[in-house]
Amino acid sequence: MAEPKDGDLPRKLNFLIVGGSLGGLAAGIALKALGHNTTILERNPTALLHDQGAGIVAGGDALEFLERYNRCKRPIAVSSHRRQYLDKSGKVVHKVDIVQDMSSWDLTYHIFRANYDGTPSSYCDVPHLNPSHGSATHLHNRTVTSLKENPTGILVHWKSTTDPSVTGSLLADRVIGADGPSSTIRSLFVPNLERTYTGYCALRGTVLESEATPETLSTFAHRFTFYHGPGIQILAYLIPGTHGTVEPGKRLINFVYYTNFPADSPELDEVLTDVNGTRRRITIPPGMVSPQAWEKQKTIAKERLPPQFAELVCKASKPFVQAVTDVISPEHEFMNGKVILIGDALAGFRPHTVASTSQAAFDAMIYADYVEGKVSREEWKRETLGFARFIQRRGVEMGDRSQHMVLGLEEYIADRDQASKPRREEIYPEWAIKI
Repeated sequence: MAEPKDGDLPRKLNFLIVGGSLGGLAAGIALKALGHNTTILERNPTALLHDQGAGIVAGGDALEFLERYNRCKRPIAVSSHRRQYLDKSGKVVHKVDIVQDMSSWDLTYHIFRANYDGTPSSYCDVPHLNPSHGSATHLHNRTVTSLKENPTGILVHWKSTTDPSVTGSLLADRVIGADGPSSTIRSLFVPNLERTYTGYCALRGTVLESEATPETLSTFAHRFTFYHGPGIQILAYLIPGTHGTVEPGKRLINFVYYTNFPADSPELDEVLTDVNGTRRRITIPPGMVSPQAWEKQKTIAKERLPPQFAELVCKASKPFVQAVTDVISPEHEFMNGKVILIGDALAGFRPHTVASTSQAAFDAMIYADYVEGKVSREEWKRETLGFARFIQRRGVEMGDRSQHMVLGLEEYIADRDQASKPRREEIYPEWAIKI
Protein backbone atom coordinates (compact mmCIF):
# COMPACT_ATOMS: atom_id res chain seq x y z
CA MET A 1 0.00 0.00 0.00
CA ALA A 2 1.35 3.41 -0.94
CA GLU A 3 2.56 5.60 1.90
CA PRO A 4 0.33 8.63 2.60
CA LYS A 5 1.89 11.89 1.44
CA ASP A 6 1.42 15.46 2.59
CA GLY A 7 -1.66 16.99 0.99
CA ASP A 8 -3.08 13.61 -0.05
CA LEU A 9 -5.20 13.17 3.09
CA PRO A 10 -8.96 13.62 2.76
CA ARG A 11 -10.58 16.67 4.36
CA LYS A 12 -11.96 14.72 7.31
CA LEU A 13 -10.52 11.56 8.85
CA ASN A 14 -11.70 9.26 11.61
CA PHE A 15 -8.96 8.97 14.24
CA LEU A 16 -9.07 6.32 16.93
CA ILE A 17 -6.87 7.15 19.91
CA VAL A 18 -5.95 4.39 22.33
CA GLY A 19 -5.38 5.82 25.81
CA GLY A 20 -7.33 8.56 27.51
CA SER A 21 -4.74 10.19 29.74
CA LEU A 22 -3.01 13.47 28.91
CA GLY A 23 -1.31 12.29 25.69
CA GLY A 24 -4.44 10.80 24.20
CA LEU A 25 -6.55 13.80 25.17
CA ALA A 26 -3.97 16.19 23.70
CA ALA A 27 -4.05 14.33 20.39
CA GLY A 28 -7.83 14.32 20.39
CA ILE A 29 -8.05 18.05 21.11
CA ALA A 30 -5.53 18.97 18.41
CA LEU A 31 -7.09 16.77 15.72
CA LYS A 32 -10.71 17.66 16.39
CA ALA A 33 -9.72 21.33 16.13
CA LEU A 34 -8.80 20.56 12.50
CA GLY A 35 -12.30 19.21 11.88
CA HIS A 36 -11.43 15.51 12.11
CA ASN A 37 -13.55 13.02 14.03
CA THR A 38 -11.88 11.44 17.03
CA THR A 39 -12.69 8.53 19.34
CA ILE A 40 -10.72 7.73 22.47
CA LEU A 41 -10.66 4.18 23.81
CA GLU A 42 -9.66 4.07 27.49
CA ARG A 43 -9.17 0.78 29.34
CA ASN A 44 -10.04 2.28 32.74
CA PRO A 45 -13.39 0.88 33.93
CA THR A 46 -14.77 4.30 34.91
CA ALA A 47 -15.57 7.32 32.76
CA LEU A 48 -13.00 9.50 34.55
CA LEU A 49 -9.43 8.63 35.42
CA HIS A 50 -8.78 8.91 39.13
CA ASP A 51 -6.65 11.70 40.55
CA GLN A 52 -3.09 10.42 40.37
CA GLY A 53 -1.93 12.74 43.14
CA ALA A 54 0.97 14.00 41.05
CA GLY A 55 2.45 17.38 40.39
CA ILE A 56 3.73 18.20 36.93
CA VAL A 57 6.15 20.82 35.66
CA ALA A 58 4.38 22.67 32.86
CA GLY A 59 7.21 23.10 30.38
CA GLY A 60 7.26 25.21 27.24
CA ASP A 61 5.45 22.76 24.97
CA ALA A 62 2.71 22.11 27.53
CA LEU A 63 2.16 25.85 27.89
CA GLU A 64 2.18 26.29 24.10
CA PHE A 65 -0.41 23.53 23.76
CA LEU A 66 -2.67 25.23 26.29
CA GLU A 67 -2.18 28.57 24.56
CA ARG A 68 -3.26 27.01 21.25
CA TYR A 69 -6.19 24.91 22.38
CA ASN A 70 -7.35 25.63 25.93
CA ARG A 71 -10.66 27.50 26.03
CA CYS A 72 -11.19 27.17 29.81
CA LYS A 73 -10.60 30.54 31.41
CA ARG A 74 -8.91 29.82 34.73
CA PRO A 75 -5.39 29.73 36.23
CA ILE A 76 -3.57 26.55 35.30
CA ALA A 77 -0.46 26.61 37.47
CA VAL A 78 1.42 27.94 40.48
CA SER A 79 4.63 29.76 39.61
CA SER A 80 7.99 28.96 41.13
CA HIS A 81 10.38 31.90 41.10
CA ARG A 82 13.57 30.20 42.24
CA ARG A 83 15.39 26.89 41.91
CA GLN A 84 17.42 26.05 45.01
CA TYR A 85 19.39 23.25 46.65
CA LEU A 86 19.66 22.32 50.32
CA ASP A 87 22.37 20.59 52.29
CA LYS A 88 21.63 17.86 54.83
CA SER A 89 20.97 20.41 57.58
CA GLY A 90 18.34 22.15 55.45
CA LYS A 91 20.42 25.22 54.61
CA VAL A 92 20.17 26.71 51.11
CA VAL A 93 23.58 26.20 49.48
CA HIS A 94 22.76 27.19 45.89
CA LYS A 95 19.98 29.22 44.29
CA VAL A 96 19.12 30.76 40.96
CA ASP A 97 16.13 32.94 40.13
CA ILE A 98 14.12 31.36 37.35
CA VAL A 99 10.37 31.18 36.72
CA GLN A 100 8.76 27.78 36.16
CA ASP A 101 5.07 26.87 36.15
CA MET A 102 3.89 23.97 38.28
CA SER A 103 0.51 22.32 37.86
CA SER A 104 -1.19 19.11 38.92
CA TRP A 105 -2.13 16.05 36.94
CA ASP A 106 -5.77 16.21 38.00
CA LEU A 107 -6.26 19.88 37.06
CA THR A 108 -4.59 19.33 33.68
CA TYR A 109 -6.68 16.21 33.06
CA HIS A 110 -9.99 17.93 33.78
CA ILE A 111 -9.06 20.96 31.66
CA PHE A 112 -8.22 18.59 28.80
CA ARG A 113 -11.50 16.68 29.24
CA ALA A 114 -13.49 19.93 29.23
CA ASN A 115 -11.81 20.96 25.99
CA TYR A 116 -12.03 17.51 24.39
CA ASP A 117 -15.54 16.20 25.02
CA GLY A 118 -17.10 18.81 27.30
CA THR A 119 -16.93 16.72 30.46
CA PRO A 120 -18.11 18.92 33.36
CA SER A 121 -16.20 19.08 36.63
CA SER A 122 -15.56 21.32 39.62
CA TYR A 123 -12.19 22.23 38.12
CA CYS A 124 -13.34 24.43 35.26
CA ASP A 125 -16.29 25.57 33.18
CA VAL A 126 -16.92 23.69 29.96
CA PRO A 127 -16.28 25.86 26.89
CA HIS A 128 -18.95 26.27 24.25
CA LEU A 129 -18.88 23.88 21.31
CA ASN A 130 -17.01 25.13 18.28
CA PRO A 131 -19.03 24.21 15.15
CA SER A 132 -15.86 23.93 13.07
CA HIS A 133 -14.49 21.14 15.27
CA GLY A 134 -14.86 17.46 14.53
CA SER A 135 -16.69 15.05 16.81
CA ALA A 136 -15.15 13.89 20.10
CA THR A 137 -16.15 10.55 21.60
CA HIS A 138 -14.71 9.08 24.79
CA LEU A 139 -15.32 5.36 25.46
CA HIS A 140 -14.06 3.82 28.71
CA ASN A 141 -13.81 0.19 29.87
CA ARG A 142 -12.35 -0.89 26.54
CA THR A 143 -9.05 -2.73 26.26
CA VAL A 144 -7.67 -3.05 22.72
CA THR A 145 -6.79 -6.61 21.71
CA SER A 146 -5.77 -6.37 18.04
CA LEU A 147 -5.57 -4.23 14.91
CA LYS A 148 -6.25 -5.39 11.38
CA GLU A 149 -5.85 -3.43 8.17
CA ASN A 150 -8.57 -3.81 5.56
CA PRO A 151 -9.41 -1.92 2.34
CA THR A 152 -11.47 0.69 4.22
CA GLY A 153 -9.15 1.39 7.15
CA ILE A 154 -7.90 -0.12 10.39
CA LEU A 155 -10.26 -2.40 12.29
CA VAL A 156 -9.60 -2.11 16.02
CA HIS A 157 -10.85 -4.96 18.19
CA TRP A 158 -11.47 -4.46 21.91
CA LYS A 159 -12.80 -6.28 24.94
CA SER A 160 -14.40 -4.99 28.10
CA THR A 161 -11.83 -4.44 30.84
CA THR A 162 -14.23 -5.68 33.50
CA ASP A 163 -15.97 -8.41 31.47
CA PRO A 164 -13.75 -9.91 28.74
CA SER A 165 -16.72 -11.78 27.28
CA VAL A 166 -17.98 -8.41 25.98
CA THR A 167 -16.15 -7.54 22.78
CA GLY A 168 -16.46 -5.19 19.85
CA SER A 169 -14.62 -3.39 17.07
CA LEU A 170 -14.32 0.06 15.54
CA LEU A 171 -13.11 1.15 12.11
CA ALA A 172 -10.69 4.07 11.81
CA ASP A 173 -8.62 5.78 9.14
CA ARG A 174 -5.74 6.30 11.59
CA VAL A 175 -4.88 4.83 15.00
CA ILE A 176 -2.82 6.66 17.61
CA GLY A 177 -1.22 4.71 20.43
CA ALA A 178 -1.19 7.01 23.45
CA ASP A 179 -1.54 4.24 26.00
CA GLY A 180 1.50 4.84 28.16
CA PRO A 181 4.87 3.19 28.73
CA SER A 182 3.23 -0.28 28.89
CA SER A 183 1.52 0.43 25.55
CA THR A 184 -0.66 -2.32 24.11
CA ILE A 185 -0.43 -0.76 20.64
CA ARG A 186 3.35 -0.77 20.77
CA SER A 187 3.38 -4.40 21.92
CA LEU A 188 1.38 -5.43 18.84
CA PHE A 189 4.20 -4.21 16.58
CA VAL A 190 7.26 -4.55 18.85
CA PRO A 191 6.26 -7.57 20.91
CA ASN A 192 9.57 -8.25 22.64
CA LEU A 193 10.12 -4.73 23.99
CA GLU A 194 9.67 -4.57 27.76
CA ARG A 195 9.89 -1.86 30.40
CA THR A 196 13.04 -2.44 32.47
CA TYR A 197 13.43 -1.54 36.13
CA THR A 198 16.27 0.89 36.84
CA GLY A 199 17.08 0.04 40.47
CA TYR A 200 15.15 2.79 42.22
CA CYS A 201 11.64 4.06 42.92
CA ALA A 202 9.94 7.42 43.21
CA LEU A 203 8.10 7.82 46.51
CA ARG A 204 5.58 10.58 45.96
CA GLY A 205 3.00 12.55 47.87
CA THR A 206 1.51 15.93 48.73
CA VAL A 207 1.01 17.97 51.88
CA LEU A 208 -1.52 20.81 52.25
CA GLU A 209 0.55 23.96 52.59
CA SER A 210 -1.42 25.06 55.66
CA GLU A 211 -0.35 21.83 57.40
CA ALA A 212 3.37 22.49 56.96
CA THR A 213 5.33 24.31 59.63
CA PRO A 214 6.14 27.95 58.76
CA GLU A 215 9.82 27.08 58.33
CA THR A 216 9.07 24.25 55.93
CA LEU A 217 6.50 26.25 53.96
CA SER A 218 8.99 29.08 53.50
CA THR A 219 11.42 26.57 51.93
CA PHE A 220 8.94 25.40 49.29
CA ALA A 221 6.62 28.38 48.70
CA HIS A 222 7.29 29.46 45.11
CA ARG A 223 10.60 27.58 45.25
CA PHE A 224 11.61 24.51 43.23
CA THR A 225 13.78 22.86 45.89
CA PHE A 226 16.20 19.91 45.65
CA TYR A 227 18.41 17.77 47.84
CA HIS A 228 20.96 15.18 46.71
CA GLY A 229 22.53 12.53 48.90
CA PRO A 230 24.15 9.13 48.28
CA GLY A 231 21.60 7.05 46.39
CA ILE A 232 18.82 9.59 46.90
CA GLN A 233 17.34 12.71 45.39
CA ILE A 234 14.27 14.56 46.56
CA LEU A 235 12.54 17.61 45.15
CA ALA A 236 9.40 19.58 45.97
CA TYR A 237 7.29 22.48 44.73
CA LEU A 238 3.84 24.03 45.15
CA ILE A 239 0.96 22.86 42.93
CA PRO A 240 -2.77 23.66 42.75
CA GLY A 241 -4.87 22.13 45.50
CA THR A 242 -8.26 20.39 45.64
CA HIS A 243 -10.36 21.07 42.51
CA GLY A 244 -7.41 22.98 41.11
CA THR A 245 -7.51 25.89 43.53
CA VAL A 246 -4.51 28.23 43.52
CA GLU A 247 -5.68 30.11 46.61
CA PRO A 248 -2.82 30.54 49.12
CA GLY A 249 -3.23 28.22 52.07
CA LYS A 250 -5.14 25.66 50.00
CA ARG A 251 -2.39 24.66 47.59
CA LEU A 252 -0.33 21.52 47.93
CA ILE A 253 3.39 20.94 48.41
CA ASN A 254 4.25 18.14 46.00
CA PHE A 255 7.35 15.99 46.56
CA VAL A 256 9.18 13.32 44.55
CA TYR A 257 11.66 11.24 46.54
CA TYR A 258 13.95 8.95 44.53
CA THR A 259 15.57 6.19 46.54
CA ASN A 260 17.29 2.96 45.59
CA PHE A 261 15.75 -0.51 45.94
CA PRO A 262 17.81 -3.29 44.31
CA ALA A 263 15.92 -5.51 41.88
CA ASP A 264 14.46 -8.67 43.44
CA SER A 265 15.29 -7.41 46.94
CA PRO A 266 12.99 -7.79 49.98
CA GLU A 267 13.05 -4.00 50.28
CA LEU A 268 11.63 -3.57 46.77
CA ASP A 269 8.97 -6.22 47.40
CA GLU A 270 8.00 -4.45 50.60
CA VAL A 271 7.63 -0.98 49.11
CA LEU A 272 5.66 -2.31 46.09
CA THR A 273 3.27 -4.47 48.14
CA ASP A 274 0.02 -2.61 48.67
CA VAL A 275 -2.33 -2.39 51.64
CA ASN A 276 -4.13 -5.55 50.50
CA GLY A 277 -0.91 -7.57 50.29
CA THR A 278 -0.72 -7.52 46.48
CA ARG A 279 2.77 -7.11 44.99
CA ARG A 280 2.42 -4.42 42.33
CA ARG A 281 4.77 -4.41 39.34
CA ILE A 282 5.13 -0.68 38.69
CA THR A 283 2.81 1.57 40.70
CA ILE A 284 0.90 1.67 43.97
CA PRO A 285 -1.70 4.45 43.62
CA PRO A 286 -2.57 7.04 46.28
CA GLY A 287 -4.31 5.51 49.28
CA MET A 288 -3.06 1.98 48.57
CA VAL A 289 0.44 2.10 50.07
CA SER A 290 0.97 -0.25 53.01
CA PRO A 291 0.96 1.82 56.25
CA GLN A 292 3.69 -0.41 57.68
CA ALA A 293 5.91 0.06 54.64
CA TRP A 294 5.39 3.82 54.70
CA GLU A 295 6.15 4.05 58.41
CA LYS A 296 9.50 2.46 57.64
CA GLN A 297 10.15 5.01 54.89
CA LYS A 298 9.25 7.85 57.26
CA THR A 299 11.85 6.63 59.73
CA ILE A 300 14.47 6.40 56.98
CA ALA A 301 13.53 9.89 55.72
CA LYS A 302 14.16 11.41 59.15
CA GLU A 303 17.65 9.91 59.09
CA ARG A 304 18.60 10.71 55.50
CA LEU A 305 16.83 13.91 54.47
CA PRO A 306 16.96 17.60 55.40
CA PRO A 307 14.30 18.31 58.05
CA GLN A 308 12.01 20.19 55.66
CA PHE A 309 11.86 17.26 53.26
CA ALA A 310 11.52 14.71 56.06
CA GLU A 311 8.49 16.66 57.30
CA LEU A 312 6.80 16.31 53.90
CA VAL A 313 7.38 12.55 53.80
CA CYS A 314 6.02 12.19 57.34
CA LYS A 315 2.93 14.34 56.75
CA ALA A 316 1.85 12.94 53.37
CA SER A 317 -1.62 11.45 53.89
CA LYS A 318 -1.93 9.53 50.61
CA PRO A 319 1.57 8.73 49.34
CA PHE A 320 2.13 6.59 46.28
CA VAL A 321 5.03 4.64 44.82
CA GLN A 322 6.30 4.31 41.26
CA ALA A 323 9.11 2.02 40.15
CA VAL A 324 11.28 3.99 37.73
CA THR A 325 11.57 2.18 34.40
CA ASP A 326 13.08 2.61 30.94
CA VAL A 327 11.43 1.90 27.59
CA ILE A 328 11.73 3.34 24.09
CA SER A 329 10.33 2.07 20.81
CA PRO A 330 12.68 1.80 17.82
CA GLU A 331 9.97 3.25 15.57
CA HIS A 332 6.86 5.39 15.95
CA GLU A 333 4.80 4.58 12.86
CA PHE A 334 3.49 1.31 11.49
CA MET A 335 1.18 0.10 8.72
CA ASN A 336 2.53 2.76 6.35
CA GLY A 337 1.86 5.54 8.83
CA LYS A 338 -1.71 4.55 9.61
CA VAL A 339 -0.71 3.61 13.17
CA ILE A 340 1.55 5.87 15.23
CA LEU A 341 2.84 6.11 18.79
CA ILE A 342 3.03 9.33 20.79
CA GLY A 343 4.13 10.38 24.26
CA ASP A 344 5.32 7.73 26.66
CA ALA A 345 3.93 4.96 24.45
CA LEU A 346 6.85 5.93 22.21
CA ALA A 347 9.41 6.71 24.92
CA GLY A 348 8.96 6.53 28.66
CA PHE A 349 11.06 9.33 30.12
CA ARG A 350 12.50 9.02 33.58
CA PRO A 351 10.80 11.65 35.74
CA HIS A 352 14.09 13.52 36.31
CA THR A 353 13.57 15.08 32.88
CA VAL A 354 10.27 16.72 33.95
CA ALA A 355 9.40 16.41 30.25
CA SER A 356 6.65 13.78 29.97
CA THR A 357 3.76 16.28 29.82
CA SER A 358 5.66 18.44 27.35
CA GLN A 359 6.38 15.36 25.24
CA ALA A 360 2.67 14.50 25.10
CA ALA A 361 1.80 18.07 24.15
CA PHE A 362 4.54 18.41 21.54
CA ASP A 363 3.82 15.06 19.91
CA ALA A 364 0.14 15.99 19.60
CA MET A 365 0.85 19.42 18.16
CA ILE A 366 3.43 18.40 15.57
CA TYR A 367 1.36 15.42 14.45
CA ALA A 368 -1.64 17.72 13.95
CA ASP A 369 0.62 20.06 11.99
CA TYR A 370 1.71 17.13 9.83
CA VAL A 371 -1.88 16.03 9.22
CA GLU A 372 -2.77 19.62 8.28
CA GLY A 373 0.19 19.80 5.88
CA LYS A 374 2.12 22.45 7.82
CA VAL A 375 5.17 20.23 8.22
CA SER A 376 6.54 17.46 6.03
CA ARG A 377 6.58 13.81 7.00
CA GLU A 378 10.38 13.97 7.31
CA GLU A 379 10.23 16.95 9.67
CA TRP A 380 7.50 15.32 11.77
CA LYS A 381 9.54 12.14 12.10
CA ARG A 382 12.84 13.87 12.83
CA GLU A 383 11.37 16.18 15.45
CA THR A 384 9.27 13.52 17.17
CA LEU A 385 11.94 10.83 17.21
CA GLY A 386 14.71 13.30 18.00
CA PHE A 387 12.87 14.56 21.07
CA ALA A 388 11.98 11.04 22.20
CA ARG A 389 15.44 9.53 21.76
CA PHE A 390 17.46 12.48 23.04
CA ILE A 391 15.43 13.22 26.17
CA GLN A 392 14.99 9.53 26.97
CA ARG A 393 18.76 9.05 26.95
CA ARG A 394 19.24 12.24 28.97
CA GLY A 395 16.85 10.87 31.59
CA VAL A 396 18.81 7.62 31.80
CA GLU A 397 22.05 9.52 32.28
CA MET A 398 20.55 11.91 34.85
CA GLY A 399 19.01 9.09 36.82
CA ASP A 400 22.11 6.92 36.79
CA ARG A 401 24.29 9.83 37.90
CA SER A 402 21.86 10.84 40.63
CA GLN A 403 21.12 7.39 42.01
CA HIS A 404 24.20 5.31 41.30
CA MET A 405 27.12 7.77 41.43
CA VAL A 406 28.46 10.05 44.12
CA LEU A 407 29.21 13.39 42.46
CA GLY A 408 29.69 16.95 43.55
CA LEU A 409 26.59 19.12 43.88
CA GLU A 410 27.77 21.28 41.00
CA GLU A 411 27.42 18.31 38.65
CA TYR A 412 23.83 17.63 39.71
CA ILE A 413 23.08 21.34 39.28
CA ALA A 414 24.54 21.23 35.77
CA ASP A 415 22.38 18.21 34.94
CA ARG A 416 19.25 20.07 36.10
CA ASP A 417 20.20 23.22 34.20
CA GLN A 418 20.67 21.16 31.04
CA ALA A 419 17.30 19.45 31.50
CA SER A 420 15.63 22.85 31.88
CA LYS A 421 16.73 24.00 28.43
CA PRO A 422 13.72 24.72 26.16
CA ARG A 423 13.19 22.08 23.47
CA ARG A 424 13.55 24.68 20.72
CA GLU A 425 17.12 25.35 21.87
CA GLU A 426 18.17 21.70 21.75
CA ILE A 427 20.43 20.51 18.95
CA TYR A 428 19.83 16.80 18.44
CA PRO A 429 22.80 14.61 17.51
CA GLU A 430 22.62 12.61 14.30
CA TRP A 431 21.84 9.31 16.10
CA ALA A 432 18.69 10.87 17.56
CA ILE A 433 17.21 12.10 14.29
CA LYS A 434 18.18 9.23 12.01
CA ILE A 435 15.09 7.90 10.19
